[in-house]
Amino acid sequence: MSGNSLIIDTNIALYFLEGDTTLYYTLDGKIIYLSFITELELLSYPELTKYEESIVNEFINDCIVIDINKEIKKTTIELRNKYRIKIPDALIAATACYLRQPFITADKGFKKVDRLNLIFYEK
Repeated sequence: MSGNSLIIDTNIALYFLEGDTTLYYTLDGKIIYLSFITELELLSYPELTKYEESIVNEFINDCIVIDINKEIKKTTIELRNKYRIKIPDALIAATACYLRQPFITADKGFKKVDRLNLIFYEK
């Protein structure tokens, strides 16, 4: 994988936080971007303990969180209309399009979004 930065999907963040060593080496030394949606999903994970919440917050603090803006809104609408993906997925994909960075996910639904510089991860 070339480049020094990428945006990760929520499932990748979860795998990483669960100790996936392949992802550890893939993400090591990279600038990691997250959509604000991923931040929300990670922190609202059901039954998250206080300890786990502190680990998640530490991880998020090591990343760059991208909030919504006009361009991301516009692209979200376009992606949602064209590909009929759920709003959270459309927001994350639109963020990846906005950043023009490789996007790593394990969600097959993103394969149909041809505007993404997609890196598909299989465990």
